[in-house]
Amino acid sequence: MKRVWPPSSFLGRLQPATREELLHQGTPMTYPPNRALLQQGDESRHVLLLTGGVVKVVASAECGYEMLLAVRIAGDLVGEMAAFEERPRSGTVIACGDVTARIIQMRTLETFLSRHPDAMRAILHMLCARLRWANRRRIDFQAYDSLTRLARVLAELCQAYAQPAPDGDGRRCDLGVTLTQRELASLAGLKLNTAEKKLAELTAQGLVERSYRNITICDVPKLFEFARVVADNPY
Repeated sequence: MKRVWPPSSFLGRLQPATREELLHQGTPMTYPPNRALLQQGDESRHVLLLTGGVVKVVASAECGYEMLLAVRIAGDLVGEMAAFEERPRSGTVIACGDVTARIIQMRTLETFLSRHPDAMRAILHMLCARLRWANRRRIDFQAYDSLTRLARVLAELCQAYAQPAPDGDGRRCDLGVTLTQRELASLAGLKLNTAEKKLAELTAQGLVERSYRNITICDVPKLFEFARVVADNPY
């Protein structure tokens, strides 16, 4: 049985024949939890095609502040910005658990894209979706209060990565990625203590449940309504 890739991922947007060929490009690699797959500031010119697991993309400022920029899953492409721009990498990619990927050199990717217009369209779609997500975060910082901003981040993570909860009725789901409260705070542009208080408020309202480094969305439609998020995948 062929694997089904998330529709929002790069592999999920490709035609079957194109996807199969791409999965044979480059060199397969396996990474243990917490290993850095790509390092901020590095000048390497390859991309990583994730074939298993989840990674986090983080960036550090000169003052030492570290921010979570994004979460990527199997089927996604990472490292494309530095490779296309020929500039140092803007973030560090860290394995959240066991991760498998294929290292694809930029010249190989460019040749592949020239032969497959659907792959080029998928790259453009992916980049546009990521820019749209970044623009949405900038608007959120000015347009919404801290509680709504945190709810919107949770809702969008839910859209992209969540899995139905085994004890649910279709309205409950597990967030699907392991994030600390500090990382959630950075995605929402909040201080840690503010994020902790607002997460407690969402819990008190029955929208989420918390356990160790895991969040369950108790009522997905209700969370979307509260967060004013339309039901389309932002990724």
